[in-house]
Amino acid sequence: MFVLKLLLTPLLIALISLADRRWGPKVGGILLGLPLTSAPVSLFVTLDLGASFTAHMAIGNILGLFSQALFCVTYAWLSYRVNWLGCWLIGWGAFGVSTLVFEQVAVPLPVAFTGITGAFIGALVIWPQHGGEEFVAEAPAWALVGRMVAATAMVIFLTSTASLLGPQLSGLLSPLPIFATVFAVFAHKLQGGRPARLILHGVIVSSFACAVFFLIVAEFIDRWSIVATYSSAIIAALLTQGLMVGLIRRFQNRKIARQLPL
Repeated sequence: MFVLKLLLTPLLIALISLADRRWGPKVGGILLGLPLTSAPVSLFVTLDLGASFTAHMAIGNILGLFSQALFCVTYAWLSYRVNWLGCWLIGWGAFGVSTLVFEQVAVPLPVAFTGITGAFIGALVIWPQHGGEEFVAEAPAWALVGRMVAATAMVIFLTSTASLLGPQLSGLLSPLPIFATVFAVFAHKLQGGRPARLILHGVIVSSFACAVFFLIVAEFIDRWSIVATYSSAIIAALLTQGLMVGLIRRFQNRKIARQLPL
């Protein structure tokens, strides 16, 4: 199990890094928004602590996505005037405050899912316009290794401390945007604020799929097998992802068409 944790997360990071380099920060952000940390954590916790623990944790995962969205919006707006370190620290501070608030409340699954969906829509509505400085520079060779180490350490930490933290707090912390932060910070430092905003915008778009994934897990992990539950969650998340990417692309194309001279 420990070996699987050490191998799976770095492999995902490497694949996203290649996609980010090949197709740009927008595609990288869309991939980063998928539950690349929280889904493996959920699976490992199920194997270690059982389905009931995971079902409660999945509700925390959904609520934690609000904190992740808050981080993304905070970082995006600050990136016009604040450097990468300030954006990172303030963004994580916003995530932490939101996590502390949600830790004090119990929210039913339907309310949590409906609320987080509305929060994602609100985040897209108030998202700053893509623009500003951009300085293209290739990430240093050690950047990939740094991303792998940070993400793997987070997965090991969460799976190792889940029984101590409890299902709700473990779930709330699972969406901590390790992947998104690492990629956004490197983009911000090396290329400017615009690529970082593109990455984080992609994270918000993909968060709908992430919420659907944990909706399936929370609802069915107690009744279905592990294979059936996670297979269904993955399929539902991918279908949601395709729908959201198509909707965003159609909206952007219409916006561009309205701006073109007649």
